[in-house]
Amino acid sequence: MPHDDAPAYPVGLRLAGRRVVVIGGGQVAQRRLPALVSAGADILLVSPSATPSVEAMATAGELRWERRTYRAGDLADAWYVLVASTDPAANAAASAEAEERRVWCVRSDDADAATAWTPATGRSSGVTVAVLTGHDPRRSAAVRDAVVAGLRDGTLGAPHHRARTGGVALVGGGPGDPDLITVRGRRLLAEADVVVADRLGPRDLLDELGPHVEVIDAAKIPYGRAMAQEAINAALVEHAKAGKAVVRLKGGDPYVFGRGMEEAEALAREGIPVTVVPGISSAISVPAAAGVPVTHRGVAHEFTVVSGHVAPEDPRSLVDWAALAKLRGTLVLLMAVERIASIAAALVAEGRPADTPVAVIQEGTTAAQRRVDATLGDVGQRVVAAGVRPPAVIVIGEVVAVGGAVADAARAAGTYGPGGEGSSAPGASGSSGSSGASGSSGSDTGGGTRG
Repeated sequence: MPHDDAPAYPVGLRLAGRRVVVIGGGQVAQRRLPALVSAGADILLVSPSATPSVEAMATAGELRWERRTYRAGDLADAWYVLVASTDPAANAAASAEAEERRVWCVRSDDADAATAWTPATGRSSGVTVAVLTGHDPRRSAAVRDAVVAGLRDGTLGAPHHRARTGGVALVGGGPGDPDLITVRGRRLLAEADVVVADRLGPRDLLDELGPHVEVIDAAKIPYGRAMAQEAINAALVEHAKAGKAVVRLKGGDPYVFGRGMEEAEALAREGIPVTVVPGISSAISVPAAAGVPVTHRGVAHEFTVVSGHVAPEDPRSLVDWAALAKLRGTLVLLMAVERIASIAAALVAEGRPADTPVAVIQEGTTAAQRRVDATLGDVGQRVVAAGVRPPAVIVIGEVVAVGGAVADAARAAGTYGPGGEGSSAPGASGSSGSSGASGSSGSDTGGGTRG
């Protein structure tokens, strides 16, 4: 007879291609099935009904669903069983069949009657963390979360002990707030030997790097000192060929006006493996942080992201401003502060109404964020009067007038709302003065000038 007080023996089941039977299609199954699908199990679901998410898995062919109640013999050829129906009698019968067939069985309704327990699991960088605390699942989850979080952000030291192949990760750091970098990006930073960082990346994260990490400043200050792109490419190649794990940390997303593809191509020519980690683009996140949705039902069904680093009258411009003026949706301008007057004039000349609302958001998602509201007719003057400077994201369209109450609530809660001297609330006439901060958010650049 088993000893009820004996500790569980932890083991990792390799279920790929092996039959797993799930009894019940409710919330428990909905939580457990994705991991079984990821494990490659041959899943049979037996349940008269299922949640919409579980039904979608069946529709997608990720499992086979028999819409009925449990009956004897359902566990034939099974390697593992999850009993999670709302019928106590069916649960008990399935559990008894599993015991008879010597199939490990998890019981969602009665852990003491189960022959197996499901640990709280999490994954990070190829490591699976599984925690069992007996009859305290909340504690298991809390321990799991703490370990996984530590692995992901590098606060829990777990160095690789096998040789690594040198390579470069092009990491999008997001719009400026260090909490908005992706989990994968933060983990790669924690594992890096060399970080080549832009001015517009989340600079606060550099303080978390170990003392052994070499940080190379690739700052591209508009119209000022800059590290040439060729030099950046050469630095990436040099350190990667030396066997170092290199992270190229950029603001926003590497492929949104970030010259990420240029760097990826340079590395590919040298035979260096490249990992691209998308980032949260400032084109969407900065307007959202200021209370502006780039789309809204009944207001805008499309949004267009445009680089404003070249004026409309400049022969180098690749933008069809006449076509953009005819669109009814939202325009999001990056790198456009210095040229907003000529851009606005071109849009009005091509037919976009001069009273179209405009929001200019400087230093988005940082403590220095502020918003200046205007129209296409006067945005050039207001930007100058308010002392707006890069980095800033400019939103043009009727969506600017949406969500005033949301922006007010965000301001009151201190969550990204504009504040301080010189800021203006949604719908206000503008602001005067400058925030005096140089921040690290705004439009995605990585490679171009910012204006």
